Amino acid sequence: MSTANIRSVLRGGDGSFIYLTSALAALNGLLFGFDTGIISGAFLFIKDTFVMSPLIEGVVMSGAMGGAMLGAALGGRLADVLGRRRMILLGAGVFFVGSLTMAIAPSVPVLVAGRLIDGVAIGFASMVGPLYISEIAPPKIRGALTSLNQLMVTVGILVSYLVNFAFADAGAWRIMLGAGMVPALVLAIGMTKMPESPRWLYEQGRTDEARAVLSRTRQGDVGEELDDIERVVEKQSGTSVRDLIEPWLRPALIVGLGLAVFQQITGINAVMYYAPTILESTGFGSVTSILATVGIGAINVIMTVVAISLIDRVGRRALLLVGTGGMVLTLGVLSFVFYVPGLSGALGWIATGSLMAFVSFFAIGLGPVFWLLISEIYPLSVRGNAMGIVTVANWGANLLVSLTFPILTSGVGTSATFLLFGASSLIALAFTYRLVPETKGRSLEDIEMELRENIP
Repeated sequence: MSTANIRSVLRGGDGSFIYLTSALAALNGLLFGFDTGIISGAFLFIKDTFVMSPLIEGVVMSGAMGGAMLGAALGGRLADVLGRRRMILLGAGVFFVGSLTMAIAPSVPVLVAGRLIDGVAIGFASMVGPLYISEIAPPKIRGALTSLNQLMVTVGILVSYLVNFAFADAGAWRIMLGAGMVPALVLAIGMTKMPESPRWLYEQGRTDEARAVLSRTRQGDVGEELDDIERVVEKQSGTSVRDLIEPWLRPALIVGLGLAVFQQITGINAVMYYAPTILESTGFGSVTSILATVGIGAINVIMTVVAISLIDRVGRRALLLVGTGGMVLTLGVLSFVFYVPGLSGALGWIATGSLMAFVSFFAIGLGPVFWLLISEIYPLSVRGNAMGIVTVANWGANLLVSLTFPILTSGVGTSATFLLFGASSLIALAFTYRLVPETKGRSLEDIEMELRENIP
């Protein structure tokens, strides 16, 4: 691309700037995914450097999740006060500091501190990335653009697996963990050139700036969209978290919290964190299991791309229903395969294929659609706080599943554990069919007005 073309994209107004803005903001997802995956490989070598009890090992592994819960709890309010763009910059800076702290950690307490700091940053990133993109994107392509964040989560996981593989021979866990500084720096530098959310600007009374951002990210007249934003802002009565339990907002809160918990208790992160162990139990060797894990990461990316191509055409509900339905079936197969004594040979390959199919169905449904929906269904006045609360619930469920998966498999067996995940997926399917609304092609303001008009 020539220098003149780059300047044209940065000026905006021709529709191209919104893609650049969304792609940069989606790097929040890459930070999220990278941290999720990098510790699995690095931890094998951290144990050679530091002597740790099983309890401390668990703290190191899950420390980022505890930090993420804190980050999500603080992030919602901070996003409403500081703005979405400043929140992204803050998160990138915190992630940089956390990655650096882990890379130079002289002791276990410092390593744990680095994990907690990184966790706070991914708590910020997991809620503010989708929030920013959804508020700046045009309604017709909002689903695809917001889902870029989830795509980058899957890319981040895959990149972390590749980084682990690249430095495994040297056992260079400090380089593995420190590599997170690179995407954090890219995100921070890139966002300095990006605009603030037009909806947040309008809520702050900065109408001219909001109009300028819309003009920069749209083609044609932006008057109608600005009028819609004004109409909604005028109906706002406050920004208290208590507003979320008002009758007209309760359905949105139930949908968000329900999907947040179902996304985790259906077992996805148990699979992502423990994939090598699961695959090794099918009769594969260690090396084959690690390579298969990279394959799972690649499938996760590919199927998320498929979801992005469909989400604004077939809708959110359809992808959720197909995705959760497929998860029910694949978890049923996995439960049966692990129930068969002496798992090996053909059954081992069936288990591996089912595991990959499970990840594929998650990647077209609960993976991207959850983050998209929670960025769409809440009113502007409480959107940051609402997403913060829902994201805390998501990380809490993540922590619960990650800590209990080894206990479940050793206590009731792998087959029963997958059967439990399958039952959770079946409930998620019924929940989606009964309660989740369709938001395809509608402005955020139209979605809010429908909530106000349908008070129980």
